Amino acid sequence: MTHGGACLRRLPRIAAVLSLLALGACSRAVFDPAGDIAREQRDIILFSTALMLLIIVPVIVLIVVFAWRYRQGRGGTYDPSFHHSTPLELAIWSAPLLIIIALGALTWSSTHLLDPFRRISVPAKAGAGGDAAPLVIQVVSLDWKWLFIYPAQGVATVNELVLPVDREVRFDITSSNMMNTFYSPTLAGMVYAMPGMESQLHAVLRRTGEFDGYSANYSGAGFSDMHFVLKGVDDAGFARWLAQTKSAGGDLALTNLKTLLQPSERVPITRYAHVDGDVYRRLLERCVDATSRCLSDVMRQDMAPGHLMPPTHESEPANATPGRAAAPDTGTSRPQGPKEAPPAGAPPEQHDGHE
Repeated sequence: MTHGGACLRRLPRIAAVLSLLALGACSRAVFDPAGDIAREQRDIILFSTALMLLIIVPVIVLIVVFAWRYRQGRGGTYDPSFHHSTPLELAIWSAPLLIIIALGALTWSSTHLLDPFRRISVPAKAGAGGDAAPLVIQVVSLDWKWLFIYPAQGVATVNELVLPVDREVRFDITSSNMMNTFYSPTLAGMVYAMPGMESQLHAVLRRTGEFDGYSANYSGAGFSDMHFVLKGVDDAGFARWLAQTKSAGGDLALTNLKTLLQPSERVPITRYAHVDGDVYRRLLERCVDATSRCLSDVMRQDMAPGHLMPPTHESEPANATPGRAAAPDTGTSRPQGPKEAPPAGAPPEQHDGHE
């Protein structure tokens, strides 16, 4: 056996080792879901990949086969008069068309099925009737940290998200300043957090453990360390965590909210035992500062009867009287200046009778 033949026999083993090393550097979070939404998304990825491989693999194989069969001086046939083959055309066009139809149907159905605003049906646990009420958590992306508010429980955390397993959770998501993306690969997909706007995400966690969460949208210098810990616990563990937070946490009020809003990096986990009930609304409506007007107040004033909306939203028209609407301009009261005489030899001015 020659040295070259031995090397060729080792190539599959070397390729397998290199592939394992490459895959070892990848995160398995997307393919190791802990929630229903993440599991559905994983299945969509696998199904879509399998459909596309139905075209990619045969094409790659045929490239090798054709190159070998029709190589110079070896085998194959050559027909200079060939120009069309119905079976070949059907094979070339029908297979990709069927795959595109299947991918389109999958995309359409999954778009509605995985709508983040859509509730998830989670059967109530023993002793309760009907579906359990979702746990509401208000999510605010700050520079560069995550604030989680539990309004019903009256607590809040920074960079720590604790969820009871087998219970539907509704996330109300916004941002204080920069656009970010709320993302925990093992829980659900990415949802944008935008200032002055609120989005939602319904999800459910199915097993206990600690998982990673982060922002998937670049938002400045501290973006790389904008991570949070997702902890899945049972009902007893969630009750213990609430008790610990209420006994050892601080106080998150409007008076100290400005300090939290300051840009900071690598912020450790922080817990608040008491949260002002107006914190999330003011963050959403961008009126944390007492001198700022909340968006709902501005909209309410704009919709009030008799309110004059300035054209530029900054100042009233120059001819408007305070408290009164400006009279519409009909074009009949404009002063008419003297008309210039037409140049010599010009045709007479035409009138259409509508002046």
